[in-house]
Amino acid sequence: MLFLGIDFGWRTGLSGLAALHWDDTKLTLVEMRRLLSLPEILDWVDSLAGQGPALVSVDAPTLIPNLTGTRVPDKLTHQYFGKYHAGCYPANQGRPFAERTVLLGQQLAARGFAHADTIAPQQPGRYQIECFPHPAIVNLFDLPLILKYKKGPLAQRRTALAHYRGLLLQALPQHIPTLTLEDLPPIPTTGTLLKALEDELDALICAYVGAHWWYWGAERNQVLGSQAEGYIVVPNRRTI
Repeated sequence: MLFLGIDFGWRTGLSGLAALHWDDTKLTLVEMRRLLSLPEILDWVDSLAGQGPALVSVDAPTLIPNLTGTRVPDKLTHQYFGKYHAGCYPANQGRPFAERTVLLGQQLAARGFAHADTIAPQQPGRYQIECFPHPAIVNLFDLPLILKYKKGPLAQRRTALAHYRGLLLQALPQHIPTLTLEDLPPIPTTGTLLKALEDELDALICAYVGAHWWYWGAERNQVLGSQAEGYIVVPNRRTI
């Protein structure tokens, strides 16, 4: 089973991508990279997944049923994760990113990746889900607040990203499903390179959330919303 994470560029810009492989005992990292255009991203999905079993986990609103206002899952992130500063950006069909993010979900569905707001654990298939890294990181790593690696002074962002990198290396081998990473790229010193690594690590956590959802289903995950309303899959909070 293959797990693909896409930290999607909602409007423009590069998207972070990561692939994990499950061999019935553990997860291994296949690759991390960034690509620009939607066709390039879909070609990457096709090249890795082919027609085989895979779950694609996307950090972007691929289902936006509401014309205006805020989706149900977006509201729920603020309700459940606002105290961790992990509420997400509101999505509706009038937003400038909506056409692009929904198109990604449609293109994945056309390739046989069905939305999996419910799932039978550990059954091979072709699935897609929406993921939001901030609440996932808070819950997986039992944090009191999000890691603020996206905004702020460069030194602060570097420190937060280094914390994030360390958690991925040190904590995920203790989780089930197990992911042991031999190494990850070092923390860059420039803002441009820092953003590149941030995108790739977010794609990695998206891929892991997909594996966690597939492995445990509702036993150790929660679903904010539904396929009809839009939904976000978040691992349950637990102490490592």
